[in-house]
Amino acid sequence: MTMSRIPRVVIIGAGISGIAAAITLQRNGFHDFVILEKGSDVGGVWHWNHYPGLTCDVPSQLYQFGFAPKPDWSQVFAPGPEIQRYLADVVDQFGLRPHLRVDTEVVTAEFTGTGWRVGTDDGDSYDADFVIAATGVLHHPAWPDIAGLDEFTGDILHTARWDDTIPTAGRRIAVIGTGSTGVQAVSALQPHARQVTHFVRSPQWVIWAPMRLSQPAFLSTVLDRLPALNRALYQAGMLGAKAFTDVVTRPSWRRRLVQQYARLSLRAQISDPRLRAELTPDYEPLCKRQVLSGSYYRALRAPNTELVTTGIDAITATGIRTIDGRHHDVEMIVFATGFRAHDYMRPMKLTGRDGISIDETWAEGPHAYRMTAIPGFPNLFTVLGPNSPTGSIPLHHAAEVSARYITAWIQRWSTGEFDAVEVTDTAAERFGTEVVQALGPTVWNTGCNSWYITENGKIDLLPFDRRTMETMLSHPDDDDFHLNRSSR
Repeated sequence: MTMSRIPRVVIIGAGISGIAAAITLQRNGFHDFVILEKGSDVGGVWHWNHYPGLTCDVPSQLYQFGFAPKPDWSQVFAPGPEIQRYLADVVDQFGLRPHLRVDTEVVTAEFTGTGWRVGTDDGDSYDADFVIAATGVLHHPAWPDIAGLDEFTGDILHTARWDDTIPTAGRRIAVIGTGSTGVQAVSALQPHARQVTHFVRSPQWVIWAPMRLSQPAFLSTVLDRLPALNRALYQAGMLGAKAFTDVVTRPSWRRRLVQQYARLSLRAQISDPRLRAELTPDYEPLCKRQVLSGSYYRALRAPNTELVTTGIDAITATGIRTIDGRHHDVEMIVFATGFRAHDYMRPMKLTGRDGISIDETWAEGPHAYRMTAIPGFPNLFTVLGPNSPTGSIPLHHAAEVSARYITAWIQRWSTGEFDAVEVTDTAAERFGTEVVQALGPTVWNTGCNSWYITENGKIDLLPFDRRTMETMLSHPDDDDFHLNRSSR
């Protein structure tokens, strides 16, 4: 490939997506890029989250980059701090630190007509030919609107902004939230707390899994000495992931089997009929992000744990009052209430062609052509943007595939084929229609309220299998884009 010009690229975010984008650019000969990260270190969600019990719900051998395998995971399901260290090690291994600016939040990004000007909270600005938004979906904590929150005199923590200096042992703790985070927090806090009260508005299906199972030391040694075997294990895992994608996207005996296992996990671990009834959801297993745990139901059976399914009326100075008038005395409130998953690049002021804002473009909800391109925003691409497969395909792989697709456009720009590339409205709308139609038979569309659903009621997921995703991002399709040359 002969390059007639060198592209300047700004990557926003240093999580899985940003790291994949940076390394893909680098491996294709592009080195004039900067990674702007609002946190104090890399890792994205794994930097911001470090609450007690944090564990990945994807097997470790799948939760890694194909180009940077890690043979020596400590557990079959890796703890959060180990994942953050892995991502930091990858950044160091590929020499990305000189390109990285931490504690640097992007507040503005404006298309100037010939490129992009990106502004940060410290007053600096960066001129770029391309912007890659790798901001992810899980970085804006969601705080529930509960009356009296300001009156509470104890400690208040959100799992996404945990303070390690605040003690938890021997205290009366309320946990609000029922997803993976709430389940993990209750399981981790219960053994040392005086009392844990788990407030559950809508129970989750919790599948039993050996979340704390160690990876055998001999296996780590063998995989380290035999990289080919490590790659083979990764590929075997990808086949397993393919089966899971089939389970959630198409009704079949496989889906029914997994759903039966979810119901069995509850029946086998909770014998009390009243408690089991309170823990039984009113929707199909897998409709929400599936929760895995080998300790949650055991923690709920402990004498120092109480499940409260009555709605919360208000928070008081010394606890939580439920709508039945009962007051629950607590010294600490933990919000495991997740994220505003569909904000993506917001709240930055993102302005595209002819002054259009991202808020105007996404007035009816976030959308992007094949997860990567937005009409009205030339030379801007997203990695793991709207309709990404966060519920069905390993994210590292999806990020790698998206990054290769984006890099293909940048390669063509570098040879002078065009100055600005922008997806057409027609192509973006066609993709949106294809997604909606394909979502019909998925398990996410069986009737539940999950964080996969936007405020406009749309399911923000990719309903296709891995091969389809790889095909749609295998090469740029000129018919779906405007390719413009400027007069500069």
